[in-house]
Amino acid sequence: MSEFKPVFTKGEVNPFGQFFEGTSYLNMLSKEDVSIGDVIFEPGCINHWHIHHASQGGGQILLCLAGHGWYQEEGKPAQALEAGSFVKIPANVKHWHGAAKDDWFEHISIEVPGKDTSTEWCEPVSEKEYLAL
Repeated sequence: MSEFKPVFTKGEVNPFGQFFEGTSYLNMLSKEDVSIGDVIFEPGCINHWHIHHASQGGGQILLCLAGHGWYQEEGKPAQALEAGSFVKIPANVKHWHGAAKDDWFEHISIEVPGKDTSTEWCEPVSEKEYLAL
């Protein structure tokens, strides 16, 4: 594990922590027009499966800034993430993301504007699946 140097100031303990395994921190960079948050995950912290619903537009964009993490869409293999990785998640796709077991991870989360948007939090990622990565 390399020394972790966040790009943005570490925010507050994530208020959505009940949907994460482990501890993450959220620094909201923008709440107007487009929701943009800097999320820092402690080693081994991942969020639960979730879906960004929208009837038009919507979805999520991840801009990876530091450390190492994972992203996975339901039914597809997990993708390793590192500084410079970019993920565009379409609306209505079940997925999860978070830190590698042994490293911190920081990403910018951009909620893509859309019509009738909402986030549905689902079950945790199975420990067996995560530990196999």
